[in-house]
Amino acid sequence: MNATRILAAAALTVAATMMPVAAQADDSTYTAQLSAAQEVPTNASLARGAAVFKLSADGTELDYRLIVANLDNPVAAHIHIAPAGTNGPVVAFLYGPVAAAGGQTSGVIATGTITAANLTGPLTGQPLSALVELLDSGDAYVNVHTNDGVSPTGTGPGDLAGGEIRGQIH
Repeated sequence: MNATRILAAAALTVAATMMPVAAQADDSTYTAQLSAAQEVPTNASLARGAAVFKLSADGTELDYRLIVANLDNPVAAHIHIAPAGTNGPVVAFLYGPVAAAGGQTSGVIATGTITAANLTGPLTGQPLSALVELLDSGDAYVNVHTNDGVSPTGTGPGDLAGGEIRGQIH
């Protein structure tokens, strides 16, 4: 089974485990499939990822899980706001920052809960519903940044500080 199929299966499993048995009608689950082809600019990385977000019934908490496969030296991951093909500002932290040159990583690298208090950048001070509106419109994405700890940065997979893998949240 290749990494993409494993990741897709893992994302579905994660989504199912985050969904309560008696989910209420107003609950929402969002996902993002991350790849180098979606980064701006694209790059040659073979790494993949998936992010799953589960909005609480009252809309005040967004639980998340971030999974990667074959990713070298991840140092940070964020939610950014912008449509596909465009880079935008960070509005929530998902992972890191951690030290550079961490080596290859596969599996769940981050889990947590985002609330209004965690919003940053242009969403600072706004309710979580402001982020949810962007998720609903497809104008938010996840990307994972990498750094091998050797200057200069930006030398290729495992060293892409601007982002190595990305996926629009739907």
